[in-house]
Amino acid sequence: MAVLTFPGVQLLDVAGPAEVFTTANAYGARYDVRVVSAAAGPVATSAQVRLDAAGGWEDLPARLGTLVVPGRRDWREAVADPALVAGTAALAGRARRVASVCAGAFMLAEAGLLDGRRAATHWRLARELALAYPGVTVETDALFVRDGNVVTSAGVTAGIDLALALVEEDHGPDVAREVARELVVFMARPGGQSQFSARLTLRESTHPVVRQVMDVVGADPGADHDLTALARRAGVSVRHLSRLFRAHTGMTVGRYAESIRLEAAQALLEASGEPVDTVAARAGFGSAETMRRAFQNTLGISPTVYRARFRTTVPG
Repeated sequence: MAVLTFPGVQLLDVAGPAEVFTTANAYGARYDVRVVSAAAGPVATSAQVRLDAAGGWEDLPARLGTLVVPGRRDWREAVADPALVAGTAALAGRARRVASVCAGAFMLAEAGLLDGRRAATHWRLARELALAYPGVTVETDALFVRDGNVVTSAGVTAGIDLALALVEEDHGPDVAREVARELVVFMARPGGQSQFSARLTLRESTHPVVRQVMDVVGADPGADHDLTALARRAGVSVRHLSRLFRAHTGMTVGRYAESIRLEAAQALLEASGEPVDTVAARAGFGSAETMRRAFQNTLGISPTVYRARFRTTVPG
């Protein structure tokens, strides 16, 4: 079980999986966990904590069970190191399976290991991964994705979710469950990355008609934004508005309005103690059930659960 380190690596990308695998050894696993760098010695991490790698790549056995590739915040610096990319590719060729944490997916992609595969990374980096490596199918909501013998995970702590899944694969759910209990983490975290991501980032549009409609909806999410009324206000036909909006934003007017209302509801749930029915009305959903469906479809959780997770860190 080899976990790579290199300058600037995110500390928890390394420590999280390593802790899961070593904890599993207390419950019957027999993982030989080795944290390694290009050469043995200390490595400065993103947290300014130095990791003392037990050995260099050359100290690893000829065959590896699992190679774990962490990331660094500035992924471009990592993939710009040809020796690091080549070393990663060489080690991956000796491993039964390969896993990445967070921006480690960029390293795998640069090494050609994700070509034609599905992959996950931190939600903030998903678009960058898709643009930089068009041969990779990026799944933006998944906490981790397995495609063949390659497993990629979302940001930072999702490396723990990934490691638990690998422990379950190797030793069954009972061992994985004991590890989760020991580390006080979810066996399977509820919901995907969407619940953690920033407010919806929409394509900017300079088209005057589209911009006008976006401004109207954004100014008052709770209003009744009927497509016919919006088209009339913009001075175009419903058909023309629909075509323009999709071309310039990649979504329908209705989907845009729902996304703005969802954002407004999230802000209200985080900042106030108003009843869910009141939040739904103020955000323009019409009913709590309509809002619940929007939350479930987009974020994977209900409004009540969203409020419980993101309003405060104080229990109860």
